[in-house]
Amino acid sequence: MARKTPGLNTSAMSDISFLLLAFFLMVSNINTDSGLARRLPPPLPEDVKPPEVKERNIFIVMVNKDDQLLFNTEYGNIRDLKARAKEFLGNPRNLPHFPEKNPTEIPYIGVYPVSKGVISLRNDRGTSYNMYLKVQNELTAAINEMRNELSQQVFHKSPYTELNDEQRKAIEQAIPMSISEAEPTKIGEKK
Repeated sequence: MARKTPGLNTSAMSDISFLLLAFFLMVSNINTDSGLARRLPPPLPEDVKPPEVKERNIFIVMVNKDDQLLFNTEYGNIRDLKARAKEFLGNPRNLPHFPEKNPTEIPYIGVYPVSKGVISLRNDRGTSYNMYLKVQNELTAAINEMRNELSQQVFHKSPYTELNDEQRKAIEQAIPMSISEAEPTKIGEKK
């Protein structure tokens, strides 16, 4: 007579598997999408020519395929980018090779020398997304620091995001987000 092999009761295994799955989902750190929160300006009408920008008003930041930075054709470090951008846009000593300033009447602030400076960001097609985000974060941080400093000086409040809407708009008018980004190409390649 053949002996019957006793069966293994696996009904509790599915419960345990489900509990383990639920546990790992709850305690795991799932990377969320990283990106940039930017509000783009509306496109210019086709019959309008973009304004000419003088060379002294442009600060060129290039990132090559090896994630190396160039500031106006000289190699730089990501740690220096924020300070260089602030110095360029602020032009505190009114140096002739830095951007011009346009005295503008701004509500709540009065006449303020608004920089005509533009940061031109150019990336190689091979630039890593991580480096691209680091550069964008440093440039945004430079402008936000300048806005916070002006907010503290004028309204005695910082960060400027804590101001009311009209005051925040005044700060943003005094220190605009002047970052221009070109379509990625091979750095050194002609279009």
